[in-house]
Amino acid sequence: MNWADIETFISRVEALADNLPAFIVPVLAVIAAVCLGLLIHFLVFRTLVRVLDVDVGMMGSLVRRARRPMRLAFVLLGLVIVLPLVRLPVLWRDGLQHIALILLIVLIGWTLILLVNHFSDRSMRRYRMDTDDNLAARKYVTQVRVLRRTAVIVLVILTTAAVLLTFESVQKYGVSLFASAGAAGLILGLAARPVLANLIAGVQIAITQPIRLDDVVIVEGEWGWIEEIFATYVVVRIWDWRRMVVPLSYFIEQPFQNWTRESATIIGAVFWHLDYTVPVSKARTRLEELVKKSPHWDGQVVNLQVTDTDKDTITLRGLMSARTSPQAWDLRCEIREKMIDWFQQEYPEALPRLRGELAVSGSSSNPGISHKAQQTHSENGKGQTR
Repeated sequence: MNWADIETFISRVEALADNLPAFIVPVLAVIAAVCLGLLIHFLVFRTLVRVLDVDVGMMGSLVRRARRPMRLAFVLLGLVIVLPLVRLPVLWRDGLQHIALILLIVLIGWTLILLVNHFSDRSMRRYRMDTDDNLAARKYVTQVRVLRRTAVIVLVILTTAAVLLTFESVQKYGVSLFASAGAAGLILGLAARPVLANLIAGVQIAITQPIRLDDVVIVEGEWGWIEEIFATYVVVRIWDWRRMVVPLSYFIEQPFQNWTRESATIIGAVFWHLDYTVPVSKARTRLEELVKKSPHWDGQVVNLQVTDTDKDTITLRGLMSARTSPQAWDLRCEIREKMIDWFQQEYPEALPRLRGELAVSGSSSNPGISHKAQQTHSENGKGQTR
């Protein structure tokens, strides 16, 4: 191909462009600007992915999070550069400017959400949740996560409101709404009460922290852990792997048990109902030996006391402490089983039993013998523990 052929091709393209409608060239220019912005975005982030390891590190996390917002930013930049240079119909120009304004508002809100998530993740990396003594970590992580989710919801609401206010019809409706703020405000307040109550409860929980992540709680009679705290509800992982979803406002308005409020250490109790012949001092010595040998004991509390008596049995209560509530449960089950085995082997007579008494009455002058049997009984002789 020589220079004459190139000139011929260019002249044909110019002739074709002259025969096209006037609006086609500006439209093609806008489409070309959008495509060019997407191409530049692709090349830039492909280069960053090769230079940086986006799978590890905070910088890689920031690049990974910023990929989609920056695609929108490059498209918006292309529109801002091209729109003043092309001649479009007034209606089209106003529509594209409105779209560019909406994209700018969405980009600002998206960027703020990205920064909130990035810096919150960066601050939580210093705390470890996989240790036994993680009280400080649970306090901080709970506070950051709840406040982050609340901030994200607020940013989404503000961004949506800003986008809607760019439409004239919404602005007019807003003015009329403010003009009748009494009834309309009351209706909106009642409709949004559950959402607002949970959002406010989330802020209260982040500040006062009646619950934290991995706290052991009893809610509605169920024992479990706080698995996740979202902006409006809490997920409780029950001991049998079920999940209970509870509104955030519940933990502000209703009473519940928190077993790890200040420390994960907890005291467990085991009860035995035994006969009066049981040697309490020897049982106390045996209990201490078994507890001290157990890997679940934290070395703090071990004790045996007679806590109750009735006409047939006495009640022994063994106290023992552990570092966490799951370890306390395992410790209680272990000691209960071993003490029952010890009673059966060493002092079977100390287990609850049935007693009978035979009373003989009669006169010595009477050659006949009159027998009268009176029997009293106690509870079933099988050992009962709980």
